[in-house]
Amino acid sequence: MTTPRIVLFGATGFTGALIAEALLARGARPLLAGRDQAKLDALARSLQAEVPTAVADVSRPESVGRIVGPGDVLISAVGPFVRWGEAAVTAATDAGAVYLDTTGEPTFIKRVFQRYGPPAAAAGAALLTAFGYDYVPGNLAAALALRKAGSEAVRVDVGYFVNGNIARRASSGTWASALGILLDPMYGFRQGRIVRENGRTRQFHVGGRRRHGISVGASEHFTLPPAHPGLREVNVYLGWLGGLTRAAGVLARATPVLAAVPGAKRVTEAMADRVLRAGNRPQAADPGISSQIVAEAYDARGRLLASAHLEGGDPYDFTARVIAWGAVTALAGVRGKGALGPVDAFGLEALTQGCAEAGLVVREK
Repeated sequence: MTTPRIVLFGATGFTGALIAEALLARGARPLLAGRDQAKLDALARSLQAEVPTAVADVSRPESVGRIVGPGDVLISAVGPFVRWGEAAVTAATDAGAVYLDTTGEPTFIKRVFQRYGPPAAAAGAALLTAFGYDYVPGNLAAALALRKAGSEAVRVDVGYFVNGNIARRASSGTWASALGILLDPMYGFRQGRIVRENGRTRQFHVGGRRRHGISVGASEHFTLPPAHPGLREVNVYLGWLGGLTRAAGVLARATPVLAAVPGAKRVTEAMADRVLRAGNRPQAADPGISSQIVAEAYDARGRLLASAHLEGGDPYDFTARVIAWGAVTALAGVRGKGALGPVDAFGLEALTQGCAEAGLVVREK
């Protein structure tokens, strides 16, 4: 039998290259995969390490299937995931491998849990989607708050906030993904089930400030309720837009109308393609960029029972480091099969330690 290995698909992109460096820092020697051999060679030289490479392209799914085998860990950094993510999920499922990705796209996350999860479970594969800044920290913060709140908790709210100019740090892939999901329906978890919703906003008190967030579909909606059967409501909010959040909420409520306009989706996809073709050179890590994540657990009367606060640095660096930790740890196996949340896969204590190693500090209240 061959020794399980880590395969990094989409290695030559901005996030992929960060992950490659983080894997090497942990002593791993991943197989770097992508569609351009010249770019793969250049990346391997820049890493100054003996790492293998392989050409694989989502337009030829069989080429992706050839690079992953039983027991391997496949990391996918190929986005936008709604359009190009299926090949890697299918390859991992067919091989009975562990799969991790860097998506933050709500539609794709929902697809992993509802469509891809059951076949993966039957095949003995494990799918860990959104294994980065979106949405590992919220899963961790919510699990900590719910553990402290106990059985009275019926609702948990999670908020993600960034300080500093994250827009200058964002990659072309991030912008393309954002454009790609602009007209996609959002969802929440209410009354014990996944429901469609758009434009919900709320205010958090974070770091002595009032911060606004807009609701977004996330992995927490799927991962938290099975682990906490008393939960009837899960809300996840992004607070990156600052004072524009409430205006964004109004626009989001109009999304179903805009999406119904003939050709609207094709326009946003064309815009995303243009962004990818143009590319960009994201700025290097900025020590002025930091992140804060809060989770609040409530009882049936709306009384706050417990909260957990996490503090970290640059979201891109955290994503690279936590997915490298997850991949190396997963080589020894994960807890469960099918579509899993990060707490499901590794356990709360191990995940807390892994996030700490990736730069995320827990501040419980």
